[in-house]
Amino acid sequence: MERLISIITPCYNSEKFIQETYYSIYHQSYTNWEWIIVDDNSTDDSVKIIKEFNDKRIILIRNKSNKGAAFSRNVALRQAKGRFITFIDSDDLWEKEFLEKSLNFLNDNNEELVYSSYKRVDESLNPILDDFIAEDYINSKRILFNCPIPMLTSMYDSKRIGKVYFPEVELREDHAMWIELLKKIKFARANKESLGIYRMRANSVSRNKLDIAHKQFNLYYNHLNMNLIKSLYYTFNWGINGLKKYGKL
Repeated sequence: MERLISIITPCYNSEKFIQETYYSIYHQSYTNWEWIIVDDNSTDDSVKIIKEFNDKRIILIRNKSNKGAAFSRNVALRQAKGRFITFIDSDDLWEKEFLEKSLNFLNDNNEELVYSSYKRVDESLNPILDDFIAEDYINSKRILFNCPIPMLTSMYDSKRIGKVYFPEVELREDHAMWIELLKKIKFARANKESLGIYRMRANSVSRNKLDIAHKQFNLYYNHLNMNLIKSLYYTFNWGINGLKKYGKL
């Protein structure tokens, strides 16, 4: 049976959460999907747990060494057979109707990329911030200021756009990918409904803001080849938008 939706997940040492992630996929109201998990050389029981799911819709690929999320997602993208591409990390969750509502939004509105709002919780799924509300009509100019498109609740039509791969930009591969994708379409569209559950883990690399600011600057300066002034300008705006996103302003 040909799967319409390809779900892509990089996995590294996620034994604590991967089962909950699977349950949130398994219980989706829309069921014609394949789930491509690329294990990035985990040292815990992640692979053992994944194999126990015993679901024919799951494709498990194992990296021989630790390569990072961008490499792992690209491995999965090359394997993906579904027309519609979506992403979920190995510690996050979806609401039951995420796939169905995202697919319907694209079809009903003749759109190419949609993303929705999502809940922000701690590792035990307790709310810690208000829901992140998706911003509508993101274009190629807007995406430079920060990355308002959440990987967790996005879905795009690869038949119309083509598969868009992740540049290997350290810790900023998601932002770099959306920048490339938005060169191909006029707008990305938002579904304001909250359809994802994002775990804000205390030890997440993305929480080290000084380090990530340096890597964000490198995205503009090295990857996009902007001059110094432009790179500093966009990095400054990225920082301000980040403070607003997490309620610090």
